Amino acid sequence: MNAEPADQIRLLDVQALDIRLSQLAHRRETLPEHEEVRTREEELTQLRDLLVAAQTEESDTAREQTKAEQDVDQVRKRATRDQERLDSGMVTNPKDLESLQSEIASLARRQSTLEDVVLEVMERNEAAAARVTELTGRVTAVQEKAEDAGARRAAASGEIDAEIETVRKEREVVAAAIPADLLKLYEKLRGQQGGVGAAKLFQRRCEGCRLELNITELNEVREAAPETVVRCENCRRILVRTPESGL
Repeated sequence: MNAEPADQIRLLDVQALDIRLSQLAHRRETLPEHEEVRTREEELTQLRDLLVAAQTEESDTAREQTKAEQDVDQVRKRATRDQERLDSGMVTNPKDLESLQSEIASLARRQSTLEDVVLEVMERNEAAAARVTELTGRVTAVQEKAEDAGARRAAASGEIDAEIETVRKEREVVAAAIPADLLKLYEKLRGQQGGVGAAKLFQRRCEGCRLELNITELNEVREAAPETVVRCENCRRILVRTPESGL
């Protein structure tokens, strides 16, 4: 394949721009904000799960407390009615009187037990409510940090995307001036050789594979016409000659 020396030099410019594009893409993919956002989102998920559990416990204990207070109220009302009957003197039968007094004593004990239950449930409800308040605050704080990290990631990504677009347009302009067959060969080799399809011959060394050409290879390159597209015998990349090639 033949191509004007100037076109081969332009190919190095395209290669440099392609390397820059790869670097920018890698930089975009490895922004520290990506990991920060992931970490905050995972933390948020865990906190929200804990918050739901705490809210459920608060709701359950609130209902349990209401039920326990209703039980106390029923026992208290029953005891009040019995006490009123006893105080009214309407019960005169000794056996009925004894039964009524026994029931009042039993209701007093039951009321005391239920009131203890109310206190115990109330303590659990207060603890759950405090937990809800704490977790709500933590969720809000982490959410703000996540949003901040997301905003910083978006800003950094936007800057990189703008630079990528600039480099891509520059590449289009340079590539448009290169013969199609040469550019096609370059693209093929770039795909095969880890993103580098053309390399400079610098001081008798291929800048693609970093290996120095032996004397036979150097003589072949010296003898090749300037418009001949030569290839590195080691890595098969397009080898571009410059005044610094050491020929």
